[in-house]
Amino acid sequence: MSITTPTPEPSPEDISRGLAELERHLATQTPPAPIAPARHDDAEGQTRRVQRLRAEVAEAQLLAELQDDDTPLLLDTAKVRKRRKAAREASRLHELAQDPAMRAWQAARMRRLLVTAGMVSLTLALAWSTAGVQTFAADGADPWSPSWVFAWLVEPFMSLALLVVVGARAYLATHGQPIASPTLVRIEWLFLALTLGMNAWPYLPWSVEEFSVSRLVLHVLGPIVAVAIVTALPIILAAFTHLDHSRQYPRTGPEYRTNTPPEYPHRGPELAILAARVRRLIAAEELPADPGTHKIRRALGCGTDTARAVKAALDEEKAR
Repeated sequence: MSITTPTPEPSPEDISRGLAELERHLATQTPPAPIAPARHDDAEGQTRRVQRLRAEVAEAQLLAELQDDDTPLLLDTAKVRKRRKAAREASRLHELAQDPAMRAWQAARMRRLLVTAGMVSLTLALAWSTAGVQTFAADGADPWSPSWVFAWLVEPFMSLALLVVVGARAYLATHGQPIASPTLVRIEWLFLALTLGMNAWPYLPWSVEEFSVSRLVLHVLGPIVAVAIVTALPIILAAFTHLDHSRQYPRTGPEYRTNTPPEYPHRGPELAILAARVRRLIAAEELPADPGTHKIRRALGCGTDTARAVKAALDEEKAR
């Protein structure tokens, strides 16, 4: 039977040495932990210049991403929208102007304007001649004498009578029922002749000691204008009465259509149809046997390139 010797307990110094040896062993076996990089968003230690430059870089990166997007370029600017609105309005006004009702309204408006202007001008012309008629009617009477005062009334009552006749004819003519009465025409010319004669007589060569052409023209100007208006107004109103508002009036200048309109393509069955139409026109002697491009364009109402294509097709048929 063996006797076991008890193991002595380690002293504190032994424990400290053992821990030191263990730390040295672990230090040689484990790699050092990497140092974490400093965060860019950490503002500690950054100057204002660094922060401003960092903001510029971030802004440039965002702009580089957004500038490849073409969506803003697809939007209409205020100037483009204004032009499109004006073009649409002009198109609708042009379409409205072709409406017969709109044409009738425009003609009636213009007719009223012309009648109003003519009557105002006639009234002013007769008022202009009042002084000349008063001089003729007074016949040298003293100012403010009864003869001198009543001489001022001669032209007004003749003018009113003339305006009654002219106004009645103008009103009825604007309503489509012009008066064709020789009696009324003679009455108008009678009043106008009296007004013209009374204005011109005191200034004719045998009535004055010193004749002046300018003075004579100045005093007969009013009656001459009245004669012109009374003569022209019925003719103008008669022309308005015979207007046909449903008629499509031709353009005053040559019209050049699009060379490639969709209704007249240069190739295909439509070209054969156009060529057949030209052959029928040639057979009916509405076109010559060998029509040129210009005559084909006018006959078909197409563009120049289409007419050339039709001409080429006809030439190919003749060559066969």
